[in-house]
Amino acid sequence: MKQMIIHGGKPLQGDVWIGGAKNSTVALIPASILSRTPVTLEGVPRIADVANLMDLLSEMDVHCDFGETALRIDPENIKMSPLPAGKIKSLRASYYFMGALLGRFGKAVVGFPGGDDIGPRPIDQHIKGFEALGASVKNENDQIIITAPEDGLHGAKIHLKMPSVGATMNIIMASVTAQGQTIIENAAKEPEIIDLATFLNNMGAVIRGAGTDSIRIEGVDMLKAQIPHTIIPDRIEAGTYVSLAACIGNGIRIHNIIEEHLDSYLAKVEEMGVVIDADEDSLYVYPAGDLKMVQVKTNVYPGFATDLQQPITPLLLTAKLGEGIVIDNIYPKRNGHIPQLQKMGADIKVEDNIILAHPTKQLHGAKVTAGEIRAGACLMIAGLMASGTTVIDKAGNILRGYDRVQEKLRQLGADVTIKDDPSEPDILDNAWC
Repeated sequence: MKQMIIHGGKPLQGDVWIGGAKNSTVALIPASILSRTPVTLEGVPRIADVANLMDLLSEMDVHCDFGETALRIDPENIKMSPLPAGKIKSLRASYYFMGALLGRFGKAVVGFPGGDDIGPRPIDQHIKGFEALGASVKNENDQIIITAPEDGLHGAKIHLKMPSVGATMNIIMASVTAQGQTIIENAAKEPEIIDLATFLNNMGAVIRGAGTDSIRIEGVDMLKAQIPHTIIPDRIEAGTYVSLAACIGNGIRIHNIIEEHLDSYLAKVEEMGVVIDADEDSLYVYPAGDLKMVQVKTNVYPGFATDLQQPITPLLLTAKLGEGIVIDNIYPKRNGHIPQLQKMGADIKVEDNIILAHPTKQLHGAKVTAGEIRAGACLMIAGLMASGTTVIDKAGNILRGYDRVQEKLRQLGADVTIKDDPSEPDILDNAWC
């Protein structure tokens, strides 16, 4: 376990470079086993989830070589292996191995996925998608066993009851080698879906319509990687640094962004009064003046991302007048960061799963806990704003989603240290900080 120790109140300035998208990376790494040749992913973020996925690949005799930002994955000697429940439970994105293994071997045995505790995230749509392709699905001994029929998976028309990113990606991975055509209706439209489809198409898959609500997949016999794939920039990391820059920045330029991926978020931040200049692939966030409160409602892409409602919360506290409102339509119970902010003196509360924020003149340091990745990012920003010292327990959750965060914050002038929690065994190498 890790602790993040922040001596706050220091204005930050300078440049920060955004890493590859976590939510793409955690799907692309499992998808790499669909290739019959070695895969190279470029722009891979140094986050703990990548290390965990590499461990899972090693269970299948898949060799990985991770350089500075390039990850080479060689699945040529892959073996079909049940994935251990212990490692699976620590990483929700490991459920992408269900679709990837099913597409590669016609069978997947995977422990029930874990990950952040942000409310119910059922995988029933994943299962219904696999069953529509002809697979049988059983739950035995805390494992999901998915088996294709003897003649293989077959294309199907699949309508998702909600546009789930995870289900859309998993069904794509399972269906790229299925016989015939698969149509996914009410599909998720996130940029990470397009990134996965681009990666698979470059290996010989035939996927059309990614980024729309109707995706069509023509099954092919096999996939072979031929060129490196560069992962899109992480829009959630970028949005987090925008909030940080507006809260306590003295002029910060954020590099390696795709502005259109942040349209809903930037519109809301600018509605508050934050001034931002956009360049071709960077944003410059000016020091914030007097800001006004706004109402935030999360929704599926292209709406305001649920993963950005926690990072924007500290910014609401800096407004001068009124009441800020945050309604998370995706995960209504995603409010575990609020009691932690209250420990730091924030005038904020939750009523009927609606977050109500009020102007807070000064936060103070406190000992708080990062219950999940984005809550940790919220507390990190609050700690940088606060007077005194903030200690964030379970900071390993922050490292699961934020590329080299200690290094990046220090380059901006922050006084931040990530160290082992003396009360817990160490599970993460400091190199990932």
